[in-house]
Amino acid sequence: MENQSNLERIYNGLLKENPIFVLAIGMCPTFAITTSAINGIGMGLATTVVLALSNLLISLIRKIIPDSVRVPIFLVIVASFVTIVQFLMEGFLPSLYDALGIYIPLIVVNCIILGRAEAYAYRNPPLLSLFDGIGMGLGFTFAVTWIGAVRELIGSGKIFGYQLLPLADLATGKAGYEPVAIFVMAPGAFLALSVLVAIMNTKRKKKGMAPLPIGCSPESCAACGNRSCVTRNSGSVKVENTAKAAQGGKSE
Repeated sequence: MENQSNLERIYNGLLKENPIFVLAIGMCPTFAITTSAINGIGMGLATTVVLALSNLLISLIRKIIPDSVRVPIFLVIVASFVTIVQFLMEGFLPSLYDALGIYIPLIVVNCIILGRAEAYAYRNPPLLSLFDGIGMGLGFTFAVTWIGAVRELIGSGKIFGYQLLPLADLATGKAGYEPVAIFVMAPGAFLALSVLVAIMNTKRKKKGMAPLPIGCSPESCAACGNRSCVTRNSGSVKVENTAKAAQGGKSE
């Protein structure tokens, strides 16, 4: 049963609770660094390592963390792992380190990491928390890599730096692909994300499934377990039921 739960955490992070395509969190680094597929996979794997290790450590010491200072402690733990990852990338992957730049230290304030620390690791056993971090990290990596690949292919005809679509040569008049430059600019991230979500929803519709519940919805709140969302939704239900009762209706 424990193994099934661990695998379920990875499945949820990849598909059912994907932080980008479903929960719509961590969008700032998503839009900023997905100018290419290699940037996406680099940032995704770095975030995965930080997510998994911080989830594990927070879960291990959750019983001795005072509730009143849990967020500053989360930040210290996450910042420590981010610093380690940053030094490793600077030493062994300098080109990727230069490409990602300031967005590597900003992993500290990525709402995916703090959200999972608060919503899951602080309330669950270490092993499940570790797999939850791995699942969410892989889901983030999957999403940003795909967005980066779409932007890179349409914007330059390349994927992972390899020229897949031969470019047109204006000097010789040779026909070829003409890149859509907007896809490697800031608006391209929004366009690529919307295209991918539309494709996924089209496939889900053909299979008779509901569209992806993007952002704050009953499905995503139930999935992430965020207490503020649960409280807000519960409050909304109470207000709605009170209004129904005042109108002579039955509250659920």
